[in-house]
Amino acid sequence: MLPAIIDCSTFRLRPWRADDRASLLLHANNWAVARTLRDLFPHPYTEADADAWLSFAAAEPAPEGMYAIEVDEHAVGGFALERGRDVERLTAEIGYWLGEAYWGRGIVSEAVGRVTELAFEEPDLVRVFAPVFGGNARSMRVLERNGYVREAILRRAGFKDGVVFDRVIYARTRESSHPYVEVI
Repeated sequence: MLPAIIDCSTFRLRPWRADDRASLLLHANNWAVARTLRDLFPHPYTEADADAWLSFAAAEPAPEGMYAIEVDEHAVGGFALERGRDVERLTAEIGYWLGEAYWGRGIVSEAVGRVTELAFEEPDLVRVFAPVFGGNARSMRVLERNGYVREAILRRAGFKDGVVFDRVIYARTRESSHPYVEVI
């Protein structure tokens, strides 16, 4: 289980709060951000979208693994680590977005590294992965800097804004200490 708050060098990951609404609208309503995210992250990002997200993410208790990226007491992005279910229960998927004004500061790279290390403190977690849009070289570099390896290119596996594109799967794995896991 990840901690509720994760302190990093110049920012922290913390639960979403209802008072994040204005900052969420400011940073999420940007095509440069939304163009490399699943359609679940809408564009334009409206007040109704912010309200719907915060009614879920800022609920008590906070959803496990869901964080606002906070810089100078403002939510400027989002980060999530979601455990797999069923046959994928020993894996977790990470996802993230950051307001464009904060790009190039190493925030996402540090967050990926910190969350990945904390995730692997779970004794039964053996794989953390991230699906990336084929043209998102910045995200690929972030993952590679943090020890993630390109596992697969899913050709023509995505569709957004009238364009078919490749999706790339990055993952970081470790040997399992789980007593019931046999690698085949």
